[in-house]
Amino acid sequence: MPTRRDFLRQSSLLTASLIISKEDWFFEPQKIGLQLYTLRNEMGKDAKGTLAKVAAQGYKTVETFGYGNGKWFGMNAAELRAELKSLGLTTPSGHTFPASVFLGSGWEEKWKPAVADAKAVGQEFIVVPWMEEQFRTDINNFKKLAAVLNKAAEICKQAGIKLAYHNHDFEFAPLAGTNGFDVLLKDTDPKLVFFEMDIYWVSKAGKDPLSFFSKYPGRFAMWHVKDMDNTPQKNFTEVGSGVIDFKKIFTHAKQSGMKYFFVEQDQCPGAPLDSTAKSIAYLKKNIVK
Repeated sequence: MPTRRDFLRQSSLLTASLIISKEDWFFEPQKIGLQLYTLRNEMGKDAKGTLAKVAAQGYKTVETFGYGNGKWFGMNAAELRAELKSLGLTTPSGHTFPASVFLGSGWEEKWKPAVADAKAVGQEFIVVPWMEEQFRTDINNFKKLAAVLNKAAEICKQAGIKLAYHNHDFEFAPLAGTNGFDVLLKDTDPKLVFFEMDIYWVSKAGKDPLSFFSKYPGRFAMWHVKDMDNTPQKNFTEVGSGVIDFKKIFTHAKQSGMKYFFVEQDQCPGAPLDSTAKSIAYLKKNIVK
């Protein structure tokens, strides 16, 4: 029979869990990041001016996209790194080549320079962001991709950076008694290949992000943080404006292995900079102090 002492001890533990500081959710103090794809049109017109506006909103890190021919937004690694530094920004991660590069021949020729450039710009992670639609209906393509990602991650390790894969919702479609996401998780080396969980797409697929954190602790080094509105269409919306319980999800940051997270909103109802401002305001008030 529980004693009064047991009751008091359990009560004190519960109280402690309720007042845990936000700093204890993470491995290290968190900086709010932005995936620049949210501002793709703005970046295309005026990259430097847009980066200045991102910094002014309070973002501290940015995740790049659109890498090609050794450049991002018309800037090489040295130029982009200097521009970011002048604004108090860093770029710990970048989206680079889609799955088709790794499912074809000669992928190493493209990969090695990209890895070197990612390292030069200061990125800790280089991300495979996408599998094109024509490859998604065959589970063998996911198996082949997993095998190649292991090799690509070895090249990253030699350069001193890490590889990650970013999900959408199509990876959860049933295929041959399993699904693409499970294949990628199970067939890649957990010491080499990490994942950037897009919490919106996991939620839209009807899955619980916390179940993956529990089953594969430490694999999800980065998150994409964007919300889902309460409509049948499940549209993108600003963080804190939808149905995803980010307060609960962030309490599992350490378990997931999350080191960086980035706000992203693929489509915005108005000016994208208005949406990014709304998202960071919510995060500063409710998640990261």
